[in-house]
Order: sequence, then C-alpha cells, then structure tokens
Amino acid sequence: MILNKIHILNYKNIESAELPFSSKINCFLGNNGMGKTNLLDAIYYLSFCKSASLLPDTQNIKHDEEFFMLQGTYEHLGQDEEIYCAMKRRQKKHFKRNKKEYEKFSDHIGLIPLVMISPDDFELISGGSEERRKFLDMVISQHNKVYLEYLIRYNKALQQRNILLKADVLPDETLFEIWEDQMSQAASFIYNERRNFLASFIPVFQKYYNLICRGNETVSLEYQSHLNDGSLDALLKESRTRDRILGYSTRGIHRDDLSMMLGDYPIKKIGSQGQNKTFLIALKFAQFAYLKQQQIGTPILLLDDIFDKLDSQRMEEIIKLVSGDEFGQIFITDTNREYLDEIIRKIGSDYRLFTVTNGVIELI
Repeated sequence: MILNKIHILNYKNIESAELPFSSKINCFLGNNGMGKTNLLDAIYYLSFCKSASLLPDTQNIKHDEEFFMLQGTYEHLGQDEEIYCAMKRRQKKHFKRNKKEYEKFSDHIGLIPLVMISPDDFELISGGSEERRKFLDMVISQHNKVYLEYLIRYNKALQQRNILLKADVLPDETLFEIWEDQMSQAASFIYNERRNFLASFIPVFQKYYNLICRGNETVSLEYQSHLNDGSLDALLKESRTRDRILGYSTRGIHRDDLSMMLGDYPIKKIGSQGQNKTFLIALKFAQFAYLKQQQIGTPILLLDDIFDKLDSQRMEEIIKLVSGDEFGQIFITDTNREYLDEIIRKIGSDYRLFTVTNGVIELI
C-alpha cells in the first residue's frame, strides 16, 4: 500500500497542505511543536477513522475553524484508491472510499494497513499489565474477528461475576457457576490464541532487536497467565471467597501479562533509554511483520520521533532495516536533519525531505 499524496485542510495546526510522497522514505524535519506529529496523525486517521491520540473528533479541527478535511490518494495492487474524510462542528463525520460513503466506519478498518511508533507507545514497556494486554489484543484481533468475539464474551461474563461478588447478600452458587463456566470457556480460547501468536511473534521480535543492536544484547518475552497453572474453572471456584472480600475477580485472562526482559531482569527496571526504545521498536517491527503476513499488501510505517536517545549506530541500523525490501513506504519525523540526511544519503534509498514550521509543510 502506497500513499501517493495527501490533501489536508484545518487539521490540528495544519491549515492547508497538499503533499506528494516518495514510495519509500519520507522525512519531516522541524523543532518540537511545529506539526510533524500532526501530519503523521492525519495519515493515521485515514487508516483508522480516528486520531492516534484518541482525541474527540472536534478537537482535531484547527482552532477558530469550522471543519477539517483529509484526502489521500493511494496505490494498491496497481489500483488507485481515494480516501476522503471531513467533519464540521456539530455535524457527523463523513468517510468515503472512491467517493462512496461508508455506512459503518468499521468497514474501512483493515483496508489501509498501518503501524505507528510514537513516544506514547513507551507505556507498553513502562506501564502496567493492562497496556501489554491491550497490545496483544489489538494485534491479534486486527485479523482474527473470532478472537474479538471471545474477548467480548469473556468481558461480559467477568462483569456479571463482579456484580455477584459485590452483592450485599451472597448470591446462589449456581449463578456463580453459570458466569464462571462462560468465563472459563472464553478464556481457554483466548489463552490458546495468545500463546500461538506469541510462539511465532517472539522469534521475529528477537530478530529485529538483534539486528538493531548488532547482537550485543539478549532480550526475551514471557507470557504470564493464571491459565499456565490449569483450567480457569477451578481457579475461580477456589478464589471465590477471597474475591467476595475484595469485590472483584483476581483470577483470569484479564490479569495476563507479558514479561519483557533484558538478560535476566525486567527491561523497565534496568534498561537505558536507548535500550527501552530499541525494545519498543523491535516489538512494533514484529507487529509490522505479522500484519504483512496476514494481509494482502505491505503496511505503511510511521516513525514519530523515535531517534531521540538512540546512538548513531542503532539509528543507522533502523534506517537500513526500513530501507530494505521487507518494508514498504515509511514516514519519519525528527528534529536532527544532519544525522538523518547523512544516513539516508549513504544508504541510497529513494526519499523525500520536508520541513515543518508552525503547521506549514514544504518539500526541500
């Protein structure tokens, strides 16, 4: 999938921009707060019908303006695709493919595969287990709709069990058994899908980390789940009395985690900023590889300010990687033109450079 050009009106701090892109590497250079991330967010929006920052749509409209508009012209398997989005204040959003409006935004998701790496993603490493479960569920469910159905089923049963746990009067045991049985059935499917996914995902992740750091460090991922110890049915029954005291379910796949290790220790405790960033980039590159394997076409890759705190060696290895045949079209933001320009020229890949100043984007 290639984004040949984009037309932007009144999106965040970008008043107007009409930009032609390289089919390989596109770099946006400028100081912080100038609008580089907003440009990437516009590209993200055309893939997912929403901002990566999860802001309400009205907050994406430029201050003192009444609407925003995004239009992207793509090339996919030799065919042109025009994606259009517009929204006025106090009116509903319109999303169109080749001038035909979607009835449901969900019908568009998956048409334009895209992976974005941004500073906000560091919550995946530094945050709690919920962030890592969200990552697992997001990647798996993008192309496994059955998995998503089981997640919904599990969460509904979990919610009902928690209501029983908080009841003033002890409910009939049969009610617990009904919801615990539904939790257990759904959890078994989700657990197996997560295990199967990670079995193929982890080696790819390790490959990318080793390429970036040139094999000087050892990293690993370990799936932690209560279901590693057996069926959820027995665990829920065993924990029922304790859960009644606490008022919530302490066992289940909603408590799963993904242990992220550098050597023998959690990377969030001992990793440098550069090592943490390399770990995150390797995770996202592995996500990219997974999506590419599952879909027709190569995802677009957005790299938002990822080179800060990386040494020149790691930076060069990343640029080499994304310049190769394994990756497709890349969009990069950075504040340091000197390093980026020098590395790209040395590698010799096709590229375009843009400057971004107060929402004004110009091709160099």
